[in-house]
Formats: sequence, structure tokens, C-alpha cells
Amino acid sequence: MSPPPPSAPPPADAGTRTGPGAGTGRTAAATPALIWTALLLVYVLWGSTYLGIRIAVESMPPLGSAAARFAVAGLVLAIVLRVRRGRGALRVDRRQLGSAALVGVLLLACGNGLVVLAESGPAGVAVPSGIAALLVATVPLLVVLLRTVTGDRPRSWTLAGVTVGFVGLVLLVLPTGGAGAVPLTGALTVVVAATCWSIGSFLSGRIRMPADPFVATVYEMFAGAAALAVLAVGRGELRGFDPGTVTTRSWLALAYLMVAGSLVAFTAYVWLLHHAPISLVSTYAYVNPVVAVALGALFAAESITAQVLLGGAVIVAGVALVVSTERPRRPARGTAPEPSRR
Repeated sequence: MSPPPPSAPPPADAGTRTGPGAGTGRTAAATPALIWTALLLVYVLWGSTYLGIRIAVESMPPLGSAAARFAVAGLVLAIVLRVRRGRGALRVDRRQLGSAALVGVLLLACGNGLVVLAESGPAGVAVPSGIAALLVATVPLLVVLLRTVTGDRPRSWTLAGVTVGFVGLVLLVLPTGGAGAVPLTGALTVVVAATCWSIGSFLSGRIRMPADPFVATVYEMFAGAAALAVLAVGRGELRGFDPGTVTTRSWLALAYLMVAGSLVAFTAYVWLLHHAPISLVSTYAYVNPVVAVALGALFAAESITAQVLLGGAVIVAGVALVVSTERPRRPARGTAPEPSRR
């Protein structure tokens, strides 16, 4: 899920640029070509993780494969940070560790894990990868609702975008009884996943997290992987599991999710947060679903019905309205916008 996430996307008011490029426009290295290259990586790679999940779970335990994905990605990122920054690179205090673990469980175990389960059901019950991406696209809308409940006052156009987006959600999952109808149980599972992702994203900006987003990601991935592993054992996924029965395409899909989704795209996203306006970076929230739907149709023969086109278009329009009308705000000193991790 893009996170990985197959993300959850930060609201457009999550903050302005931080780091090397803050207050100075772009650094010398952040050329327009590099910015658009990074954006394309985020657009395509995170949009493709939904299809990757569907292929991986064809012959792999769903939660077990997700646990392996985040454990390996977290370990690789931890090693890179340790080598590049030295012995104290991953040092955090107990409160920061606990906060990162909580966010990791919400984002990865509950958010990504439920998406994986929704995509792993039998034919007629499993949610197509493109539909899952469209449902996860409601995360910015849910974050706005959380802000409203906690006393924030979003702009009227922001609330209008939320309304439009949820109308699209209803149109998308409305039972029609015809061929290609969205499985209601699976769709509700993804909505619960999006809600968990929204809560995790919302809390990450309000509790004491590690200041470095890369370090925070390491502990979030480890916590999410541990919770997913426990759930996989509890569901009996690993009982009698034989790695020899896993198909080559599922192994390749898992490797793709680890490298492209959890490492390359995430690194590109964090780099963008330091070098590009948040309004531009946030556009991935409504580009990813379009990419996911297109890839699902091209490579998995997923049906694109008139209902999917209408509901999906309304959801994307609502998200675009929210992202484009939100007023950027500067984050608290020492923090950065919380990235989505698919």
C-alpha cells in the first residue's frame, strides 16, 4: 500500500519544505529535471505497489509476505544509515521509539496489512488492485475529518473536497449486482485500512517522533513487520507453508515491493519533501490511483466499469480539491511532514 503503502498521504497543510532547501527555494542539486524524475518515481512506483501486492499474494501468505517485505526494507535502510552516518545514526529515546512503533503498527500492520488481506481473497471476493488504490486515495479526506474533530478549522473548499470525495466513495462501492461490481466486504476492509493509515499519519505530526524521517521509518518498519508476523502466526498462515510452492512471479513481486516501493520511492519522496513545494509533492495522492487502475487493467485484466470510472473520477477530484486548496503551514521545529510508506 502504498504503503506502502502503499501511503498515506500527508495533508497539504502538513508543512512546508524543510531541510537543505528550506527558505532558499531549491538547492543547487535540486534541478527541475531531478525534481520531476523523483516525482515520476513516486507516481509510478507507489502506484504500482497495489499490483505488486496482488501478484505477491497469489502464492504467498498475505500477512507473512508483508512482514517479510517491511522487515527486509527496514533492515536495508538501517544498514545504509549506519554505514553513512556512523554508530549513533539510529539512536532515539524511549518515547520516540514508542511513538514510531505506534505509528508503524497503524500504518503498516493495520493499514497495509488490511489492504493485503483485501487483495488476497478468492475470485469474486478479492478487491482488484486498482479499486484498492482508489479507496486508499480517501486518506487525505479522512485526515481532514480527524483535524476537524480535534478542533481544527479547514477551509470551506477543503470540506467541499471531502464531501465530493466521499460521494465518489459511495458511488464506487454501491452494490449494482452486475459483473465487475466491487466486493463490498473487501471494499470496507480497505476503508478500515485507510482509516488506520489516516490515524497513524495524523498522530505522527502530534506525538514525539524521531526528528529524522529515515530513522523514524526504520523503527516503523520493524514495528509493523513484528506486528504483521504475529498476526500471520495467529492466523495460521505459516502452518505447513512451503517456500518451494511460491511462484517465481510472486518472489519477483515481493522483491519489487521491497526495493521499488519501500526503498526507492520512499527515498525519492523524502528527498522531494526537502527540495520541492509540498503542494507539488502532494499531487501523488491523486496520481497514484490513476496509475494503479491503469496497471491493473493492462497487466491483470482488471475490469474498468462505468461505475469504477465514475466513482474513481469523483474521488480523485475530491482529493485534488483538498490538496490544492489547503493552506501550507510550517511544521514544529525539528519535525518534517510525515511521508506515506507503501
